[in-house]
Amino acid sequence: MQLQLFKTMWGFEGDFENACIEAKEAGFDGIEGRAPKDPQERLRWKRSLEKHGLAYIAEIVTGGDYVPRRDLAPAAHLQDIETALEESRELSPLFATCIAGCDAWSEAESIRFFDDAMQLANKHGVAVTFETHRSRCLFTPWATRRIVEALPEISLTADISHWCVVCERQMDTELEIIAAIAPNVRHIHARVGYDQGPQVPHPGAPEYASALAAHQQCWELFWEAQQAEGMQTTMTPEFGPDGYLHTLPFTQAPVADLWTLNRWIANEERCHYSKYQEKKALI
Repeated sequence: MQLQLFKTMWGFEGDFENACIEAKEAGFDGIEGRAPKDPQERLRWKRSLEKHGLAYIAEIVTGGDYVPRRDLAPAAHLQDIETALEESRELSPLFATCIAGCDAWSEAESIRFFDDAMQLANKHGVAVTFETHRSRCLFTPWATRRIVEALPEISLTADISHWCVVCERQMDTELEIIAAIAPNVRHIHARVGYDQGPQVPHPGAPEYASALAAHQQCWELFWEAQQAEGMQTTMTPEFGPDGYLHTLPFTQAPVADLWTLNRWIANEERCHYSKYQEKKALI
């Protein structure tokens, strides 16, 4: 089974057709992003995806934006999911990855919310995975494990870079929990975080070698669980803007180019996945 790589639309500022061209030229298998609200723009996305032979993963964000509005109740988040599922369905997504809920909710409230959200996904016939993300219900490894234990059927998109910030350490310190939730992980967002931030300036820099290795150790646990279940292995390199990308003081000049970073991690993980497969074959 091969590793399928998806180009994120987060931080991309050009035309969608150009995004597809870039993805195809870089050897990506598809695009991940929020479906346009405008029906004509969705049609253009659909035509571009088909033209370039690219798959699509829908992105859903609830609660107003990537950091949710604190005043919104679970019902509003559920409505956001329903609307996004309706908008993305015509693009035939493999599945939808959903940044959902609020970290201030009780775990009981979060469990009820995810249960209702999974019922919505079943209603629309689109599988939904829920992302481990700061400011959301799955903002720590421990909360995530307890929610998974309460809802064994829940699917996750694992972005452990967020947990590095929340916990102020790498997740190779929490491998027992990583292994426990691994059977629920359907998709991986490949960004490398460090103890004080969700995105290193460059994952290939020697000073961040240990951070990269820690993430890769966790990703291998996810791969192992996916292969045990016969699941397709998907990954979206997701270095992004909006305070994630480091900039120089005063000028705000970015220290790196996002597409360069995402192509680097894509190439790195192609090699990593190949070596992982070779290692498994020898066991």
